[in-house]
Amino acid sequence: MQQLSFFGFLLPILLLPSIGLAQNPVDFELRSATDSSHFTLSKVNGKFVALHFLLKTDCPRCLRHTNNFITRGKELPNVVQIFIKPDSDQDIAAWAENLTDDEVDPYPIYRDPEAALAAQFSIPDGYEFHGQIVHFPAFVLLDTHGVEVYRYVGKDNSDRFSFDQLLTKISELRETSR
Repeated sequence: MQQLSFFGFLLPILLLPSIGLAQNPVDFELRSATDSSHFTLSKVNGKFVALHFLLKTDCPRCLRHTNNFITRGKELPNVVQIFIKPDSDQDIAAWAENLTDDEVDPYPIYRDPEAALAAQFSIPDGYEFHGQIVHFPAFVLLDTHGVEVYRYVGKDNSDRFSFDQLLTKISELRETSR
C-alpha cells in the first residue's frame, strides 16, 4: 500500500478553492427585458442590493412576489431591488405585462440568459416547474460593498423570502454594523 506524504494529502485540500467551488461574482451587469436599462453592481454605491432570482416561464407567484416588493420597496430606500428571470426577452416582456406601468417603469425585469448569474451565485437547479428543470426561487442580499450577507433559497415555488423578512434582516444588519 502506498503511503501519502503530508503534502500529498494536503495538496488536494489547498487546491479546492481553485477547482470548482463557485464564488459569487465581484461585479456583473444585467440587461433589462422590459426597457433599455442595464444594472451594473459596481455602479451601486452605499446601498444594499436585493437580488430576486425568479422562476422561468409564466409564474403567478413570481408576479405576486415581484408586485409585493415593488409596492413596498419605498419602505427601504437604501435597498435596490433587482428582479431576475432566465427567460427570453419576449417571455419576460409578456410576463411583465401583468405588472402595471407604475411597477415596471422604476423596477425593470432583468434577463439572466441560461441562468448564468444564478449559477455564479450557486443557486441550485433541479426544480421541476411547468415541465422544465429550473433553478429554485432564491433571494440574495448584498451589502453596500457588493458582498453577500444573506441568502434564502426556497424549496418550492411557494417558499419565498418575504418583504417583512427583508425589513427584519436589514434592521439586524444595521444593528450589527454599529
